[in-house]
Amino acid sequence: MSLFKARDWWASVLGEGEEFDQGCLCVGDVDNSGSGYDKIVVGSFMGMLRIFSPHPAKPEEQMEADAQLLEVQFPDPIIQVEMGKFVSCSELLHLAVLHPRKLSVYAVSGTAGNVEHGDQYQLRLVYEHNLQRTACNMTYGPFGGVTGHHFVCIQSMDGMLMFFEQETYAFGRFLPGFLLPGPLSYCIRTDSFITVSSTRQVECYRYETLAVATDADTRQDSDQQSKSSGKRLTADWTLVLGEEALDVCVPHTSSAMSSIFVLGERNLFCLKDNGQIRFMKKLEFNPSCFLPYGSVSEGSTNILMCNHNNMLLVYQDVTLKWVAQLSCVPVAVRVANFQELKGLVVTLSSDGHLQCSYMGTDPSFFTAPKVDAREVNYDEVDTEMKMLQKVIRGKTNAHCVCSDCELVVRFSAFLNGHYPPADLCGDIAVSYSSATGIPRVSQCKFNLPLRLVCYPSSAIKNAKYKITVDTNKPPVNLNEVFPDFSEKSENNESSALGFQLITGSRVIVLASKTSQRYRIQSESFEDIWLVAKELVQRFDQHFASLGVKDFRNSFTGPIPLPEYFETVDHHFESRILQAESKPKIKTPLLSLSVCLSLYQVIALADAAEDNRERLIQAFTRLQSATHLLILLLSLWQGLGSEQTAILEATLLPLLQDTPQLGWEESVDAAISHLLKTCLSRSPKDQAISLSTGPLTIPKDTSRLKKHITLLCDRLGKGGRLSLTSEANVPTTVMMPARPLTPTIFG
Repeated sequence: MSLFKARDWWASVLGEGEEFDQGCLCVGDVDNSGSGYDKIVVGSFMGMLRIFSPHPAKPEEQMEADAQLLEVQFPDPIIQVEMGKFVSCSELLHLAVLHPRKLSVYAVSGTAGNVEHGDQYQLRLVYEHNLQRTACNMTYGPFGGVTGHHFVCIQSMDGMLMFFEQETYAFGRFLPGFLLPGPLSYCIRTDSFITVSSTRQVECYRYETLAVATDADTRQDSDQQSKSSGKRLTADWTLVLGEEALDVCVPHTSSAMSSIFVLGERNLFCLKDNGQIRFMKKLEFNPSCFLPYGSVSEGSTNILMCNHNNMLLVYQDVTLKWVAQLSCVPVAVRVANFQELKGLVVTLSSDGHLQCSYMGTDPSFFTAPKVDAREVNYDEVDTEMKMLQKVIRGKTNAHCVCSDCELVVRFSAFLNGHYPPADLCGDIAVSYSSATGIPRVSQCKFNLPLRLVCYPSSAIKNAKYKITVDTNKPPVNLNEVFPDFSEKSENNESSALGFQLITGSRVIVLASKTSQRYRIQSESFEDIWLVAKELVQRFDQHFASLGVKDFRNSFTGPIPLPEYFETVDHHFESRILQAESKPKIKTPLLSLSVCLSLYQVIALADAAEDNRERLIQAFTRLQSATHLLILLLSLWQGLGSEQTAILEATLLPLLQDTPQLGWEESVDAAISHLLKTCLSRSPKDQAISLSTGPLTIPKDTSRLKKHITLLCDRLGKGGRLSLTSEANVPTTVMMPARPLTPTIFG
């Protein structure tokens, strides 16, 4: 809502139940009085024509009745009214009134009254044209470069432009590709007509082209207009708007340049006379009408714009200069000069509210009434203050209690697939409202218990895959570290524990009796991951509970890369198999072969689903093996949390495989980046530009295996993972230089 309101200077309500549109209002010296002051001409769809000469009434009086000069009732609706030099033998202004099937030109004259009734005004018909087609709108101007006279162009509902050279019908032309009529305007500088077609594009037609392109041997007069006359044309230029146009206006502000303004449903366009966009203003409201007019700044144009929020906005090109509140939604706006005030804004609404207003900041003389003074009872005020403080204190305490209470959320977890999960970690977020209605969000990480995916089993001595974890403390009883898995042990001093995965193989943990080492072995390499992670975490918790602060896990190697590469190859083969499983049906689906083709389609769909499930399982096993590799590398080199996070982001960049991007090419690109930045051997390697080409599925995994091996080798030689490329570059030491002694040669 605007801070300022438009100041009412004069207003009137026209008739009752009448309707008006943007062509029903025009201003000018219609009676040719020569005073330089304008009159307001209003026509309605009910056929009522009114002429006003507004002047304000005194505050204590009502609007004077003599502001209305003339009122005439026509039998036909009035579509549009315009003022111009429409009579051939006169240079005076005349009034053109457009009806659906008639164009009438009138002369308005006033006679000074000799009695108290005042001046008398008359409306005299000069000539009229009966139209063979239903009219929509019209425009006027010095077509063809004539001087001292105005011609009229009427657009019909079926897309014909009818030209009238004052009392004579000239010719008619059909617009090409016409469907519905749009706004029409005339550009004097280029002698062309501007309209917006139903295809939502601005079209320009030159008058010379329209006049020459005729399909008749002789010109037909007004009495012989036929529906077959006219010829379809091509536009001089077009511009696509992409939205419906409400109005088109070409202000005559300068002879050196002309601008075409088009008001759309959501945008305001300003075009050059050759169709190029000068500027465009996106509107944040629904406009109802507009009026461009001359500006005091050279090269710019002011624009009055009204919207459906009862707002009057003033723009200078695209800059908003002023906003004022109106009392109604205008459908037409004009600027007029009257006897006591120039530059008034004349607005007309669809239901007949005619208003003359100006924009300003006249002060309001409203003063607030005095409040009855009363004596203050300080005892009552003190009692009320104590009561309010007690209420506030109670609310504060309740809020504090609520903030300290625990929020318990129950959820369920289930195993998706017939294979062990890659991780037992998860994130949970809970949104709720507090007791006072304040929205809250709580987030936390959780670890599911290992017992959900495996159960105790008997230990076996031999297995295919083995890794060894070293510690710096004496060996402990595994039953104390894993009390929930000690059911199968024969005694409390057992040095071996068995873990049977629900959907996997058996994993065995063996504790050495003579050294500080623990062996984890299984028939599946990737199944070792969950037990190895649990073992390292429980060791940390066990010794932390005993108060040991210098406990440390380690891995002496070697890194099991051959075993890890087996999992990588299995995943890559699953990707290739899914990529190659495409339908190869060549049997036509005709007659008896329809059933066979349907069976083939079902079989192919089942095969594709099986391949997808195999790929998901292979990727999950690859994630488990990669997690195990990251754990062993961090224990091997004692990597901190920051370096471990970089290693995880490098080797596990994806949550799942997609047809567009897979694990192999993503990891290869990430490792290549590390090898050329923080793990490079010299600054020369860092200067090598990284490849920015698209990532595609490789032909094989040899390059990836080579890069993973090189990554482990660089880490084993002391390489440090960092997001900056200068991590492993030697720092240049600046030595102080000796002072130079100048030598003079003679």
